[in-house]
Amino acid sequence: MANIMICNLQKIVLYETKARFYVIGSNNTEDIFRVLKIDRTEPLELHISDDKLEYSRTEVQNLLRTLEVGNRPKQQGQKGTAGLARTVSAFGILGFVRFLEGYYIILITKRRRVAIIGGHTIYKIEDSSMVYIPNDACVAAKVPHPDEAKYVRNFQNVDLSSNFYFSYSYDLTNTLQHNLTPVIGVPDNMDSPLSPRVYRPQPVMKYVWNAFLWDQACKDVHPDWVAYIIHGFIGQVNICTFGRSTYIALIARRSNQFAGTRFLKRGANSEGYVANEVETEQIVQDASLTQFKRGRYTSFVQVRGSVPGMWSQDISNMVPKPPINLDMADPYARFAGGHFNQMLGRYGSPVIVINLVKKREKRKREAILSEELVSAIKYLNQFLPPRHSIQYIALDMARYTKNPNLNVIKRLDTIADMVVRQTGIFLSGPHMEPSLPVRPQARCVYPNADDSFTFIKQIGTARTNCVDCLDRTNTAQFVIGKYALGHQLFCLGVLDSPTVEFDTDAVRMLEDLYEDMGDTLALQYGGSQLVHSIRTYRKLSPWTSHSRDIKQTLSRYYSNTFSDADKQSALNLFLGVYQPHWRGPSLWDLPTDYYLHHSEAAGQVMNRPSCTQWFDIKITQALPLPYNEVEKSISQQDQSLIVQSTPALECTDPYFDYYRPCELTSLQELFCSNMPHSIRDFMPKTAQNYSPFSVRVSQSKTKEELDSADQKSAARIITERLIAAGSPKTNSDLPSSSEGTSSSDEEPSEPRSVAIAGGKSRKQEVQMKDLFPTTKDVYGVAIQNPERHDISIYQRFVSVDLNSRSSCPDVHSVSGRTKRCMKRATRLIPNSVFSLDSSYEVTPPTLSRSSRAVYEAYVLRGMVGAQPVFAKNREVYKKFVKFRNM
Repeated sequence: MANIMICNLQKIVLYETKARFYVIGSNNTEDIFRVLKIDRTEPLELHISDDKLEYSRTEVQNLLRTLEVGNRPKQQGQKGTAGLARTVSAFGILGFVRFLEGYYIILITKRRRVAIIGGHTIYKIEDSSMVYIPNDACVAAKVPHPDEAKYVRNFQNVDLSSNFYFSYSYDLTNTLQHNLTPVIGVPDNMDSPLSPRVYRPQPVMKYVWNAFLWDQACKDVHPDWVAYIIHGFIGQVNICTFGRSTYIALIARRSNQFAGTRFLKRGANSEGYVANEVETEQIVQDASLTQFKRGRYTSFVQVRGSVPGMWSQDISNMVPKPPINLDMADPYARFAGGHFNQMLGRYGSPVIVINLVKKREKRKREAILSEELVSAIKYLNQFLPPRHSIQYIALDMARYTKNPNLNVIKRLDTIADMVVRQTGIFLSGPHMEPSLPVRPQARCVYPNADDSFTFIKQIGTARTNCVDCLDRTNTAQFVIGKYALGHQLFCLGVLDSPTVEFDTDAVRMLEDLYEDMGDTLALQYGGSQLVHSIRTYRKLSPWTSHSRDIKQTLSRYYSNTFSDADKQSALNLFLGVYQPHWRGPSLWDLPTDYYLHHSEAAGQVMNRPSCTQWFDIKITQALPLPYNEVEKSISQQDQSLIVQSTPALECTDPYFDYYRPCELTSLQELFCSNMPHSIRDFMPKTAQNYSPFSVRVSQSKTKEELDSADQKSAARIITERLIAAGSPKTNSDLPSSSEGTSSSDEEPSEPRSVAIAGGKSRKQEVQMKDLFPTTKDVYGVAIQNPERHDISIYQRFVSVDLNSRSSCPDVHSVSGRTKRCMKRATRLIPNSVFSLDSSYEVTPPTLSRSSRAVYEAYVLRGMVGAQPVFAKNREVYKKFVKFRNM
């Protein structure tokens, strides 16, 4: 089994001469270098020279010295012709881009660690630099195009410092399950223990956001120069259970196909790619072992995406909710079929569709999408084997939320139980037992592993959608992720039961991760943060949520109306959907980008699948396993991916990138120390139970929660007064609440009634318990009157303390003697080696000479190193070794 190749070019310096750019790349220890030459004399073309050789530090220094001497000006005092200038330092190359003039090189100039998976570090791009390649002579020789500067500004509207991620050693475009699946196809003579071979994984271009930037130069340079980036969200937290750390990472991969903004990209295109498609992976790992292939990992993958169909919304009229229109009839579900064919190939079966749009409306709007989706799934399932059919679950989440008698979180938890039980979760590591029934195809045998090693795959996934795939979808994915988290922690041995409760530190940390992910994805697609957060659907602090909802709704409306068109143009330019031409129309002159995203509408000939065989035969033959993992192999055509020479140890072991033994680092600078921690950042300071899985109630409720409780108590009091007075109860007499009617698929609500026994009504005043939580709810202990025995013990304790502080009175006798009365004074003798030992002051004892000598020898050993071993100690060690080997 081959290992994954780790890119060792992590430090890059760009040197400039009049004729060329010299890009010097090195590893962390700066003992392996590579050189890239870029021609600057060509105004329109990109000429890159890479000898694909490794250089030592001495060789690179000699090369730079030669370039410095060879490019010095011949005439002294001549300005503007420096020999060799250091332009910029970077951490990677994002690619090359050209508009109407020459090429630009894009560099990563600042990075930040955001996650660690099995020793592999994941970075977030904090800053980038865009350098024009042609020199001044080329620029002065021709008149620049007037639209060049405008294209540059449009391209830079895609903020690379906003949620773009990369890694030198981990393939972020694939799931953890795919990365840990062993690769087959490596010849036996190339995988010997003495000469281990490694291979370079092929990324999924669907999630590579700089694929277009490397389109021209990728074949001409060594693979170590290429840095692939993803777009979306990555966050990680540390759950500490009595000293044992468990990392939870959340990775959201946004697809670059049919990408765009909210109202401009809806439904699916002719290739089957849907708008706002995001793959969410929840990884839980045991942090005690950093070795990638021998660590203990669990993961769960779910997907969100727009309803697969040809539909859109007309935004020509400025209305908050534009009408939904079906642009094209699709009786054979061709667009949905292409999409679900991709999902079956990547995730296997079953694919469970969770539809959260409204079912019943006074004026049909969202229901159009539900009818279209149900019709497409019914048609597609006719031709799939019944055991691999697409499953469909509908939940009118808006109606559940509006009805105060229904619990939407409870209904989602039931759906989560059904989903996770069918798909399972991914497990990899020694001494791990599944908490759910495992299908025979999911359990795999890992090569060169003992019997205690477990490798169980997740087969199938859940696909969640609403209209925008933002607010409702994010809450549904959180509930599914929370349910999966309990099973993940149970399989790792952290919990004794696969259940985690709300209002625990662990679930709060997971909720914050999903809230941050939802806000990030909503900003990328909708232009604002989540309008309805998870707390909104949990019906916590409704007044705060209501004001926040109004603010985010206005922000999203403004963004959709005034800035979405510019953002869409920038994405089309960045992803290469639109490529500028001298004689073609400008990007901002296009009336629509419909033809750019729909190849069939642009006149390209496509291979249409059969109306009945909408799937690939090779994919259905691999089901229920995902075809991408079954066929994870290195074919004869891809033998170039295998590194023939024996690589350096840092190219196969992520230990060097994780611990950086060549650098001096402090604990405060380590990412593991700065990661959000359950004890430091989430556990209340007054908590008595240090477990992150104990249920905690907030010590101070928000003002809105108190107001809400006050309103409920006021409503109860008014109701009781009306009943006591014998007046009829009308809806106008009661405080207004959210409207909602239950449908046939909703849970029955319990009838509310007020019983008045014996004609006596309860107190009508608002009591303290109606306004504030009890100490039992907050601290777990109810305040009670102490027992008489406890009071007497406390009184004796106080009297002893008072007597010890009082002075002994002097009593004068008749004979002239003075006596000290000890009846009312108590002398406390401290039972300690300290001469003065109290809660106010402590005097340390005097050290003996032998103890001082031991401490001085210990400090001296730390300063100058170990001292010679005495003969007596050597004999003791020999006896110990001899006894152990017997």
